Amino acid sequence: MIDMFSLVASHGLILLAFWRLLSRPDLDSERRRRSVDRTPDA
Repeated sequence: MIDMFSLVASHGLILLAFWRLLSRPDLDSERRRRSVDRTPDA
């Protein structure tokens, strides 16, 4: 019983995180942040 609860709880949390990531408005954005565009002078 505890093993089944652990599986359901962990997979449920993963699905919740995935659902929240899909609802982010910047997921479909093609713009980059400025910190990503800068390259170090090496």
